[in-house]
Amino acid sequence: MMNEKPDVLVTLPMFHVPLEEFANRFNLHSLWQADRPEELLQRLGPGCRAAAVRDNFTADMMDQLPGLGLIAVCGVGYDEVDVAAAIQRGIKVTNTPDVLTEDVADLAVGLMLAAGRRIVKGDRYVRSGRWVTDGQMSYTGRVQGQRVGIIGMGRIGCAIARRCEAFNMEIAYHNRNPRTDVPQAYKGSPKELAAWADYLVVVLPGGPETHHLVDSDVLEALGPEGILVNVGRGSNVDQVALIRALEQGTIGAAALDVLDGEPEVPAGLLAIKDNLILQPHQASATFETRRAMVELTFANVKAFFEGSALLSPIPEHGG
Repeated sequence: MMNEKPDVLVTLPMFHVPLEEFANRFNLHSLWQADRPEELLQRLGPGCRAAAVRDNFTADMMDQLPGLGLIAVCGVGYDEVDVAAAIQRGIKVTNTPDVLTEDVADLAVGLMLAAGRRIVKGDRYVRSGRWVTDGQMSYTGRVQGQRVGIIGMGRIGCAIARRCEAFNMEIAYHNRNPRTDVPQAYKGSPKELAAWADYLVVVLPGGPETHHLVDSDVLEALGPEGILVNVGRGSNVDQVALIRALEQGTIGAAALDVLDGEPEVPAGLLAIKDNLILQPHQASATFETRRAMVELTFANVKAFFEGSALLSPIPEHGG
């Protein structure tokens, strides 16, 4: 390698962490700042062996960097990376699990409370003067002691379950396969889980296997008092079916941190006021967690260049 410091392609800014903090170890090349991104990729060519990414990374990009050996994803989800193409080319992929687990679980439970107790509606009720003109706002539903179904009993799902135990909630889950190491009850399908639950929390990765896993049948099973919370991926939920379910009262309410096609929001969702809470995909967006995500991303890059074991390879690589 001609340079003392190895070249690393960075596809997007690393949240609030200045890349200069890592410049003493790596030659960092910012793809988003390049006037001609294609020319940057061609110039780096086989000399670039690692990329730190926050968005899509395609097979074509890999082909333009034939020396690439690592794609370090700054995030737990890696559905925007062509993993099959990476495996075919012998490229390792890492992500940043664990460091964001607790913050995402916190927001999931916060959304459950906000939706169940209509906290956002209550704020609007006071600010609009309706407390004075109309008196007491209509009653809300209870969270304590209710049934919560978790679709996706991974690290984050288990962290949500621990929090729900403090609310004396009954907890069940659905996974692709049942787990033998958790005490919660397993339900054989999302529809079965929804029919059982008062609150349905989605904590799934994106991709074809989870696309629209929560569809009209699942929403109908959740029922007119049921509440949907999604902190997974927007593609997990059929948004057209969700809009219809909220408008028609098929379910009671929803709270979404993620949207299909975000940051664009369908007009049908924006038009729903009283029984829908929207968030800007910010479950892991604390200063502490975002810094930990960036540090783990570059710790994987460092390990790669040192020839050490990667800290957090994706499951397809044995993580």
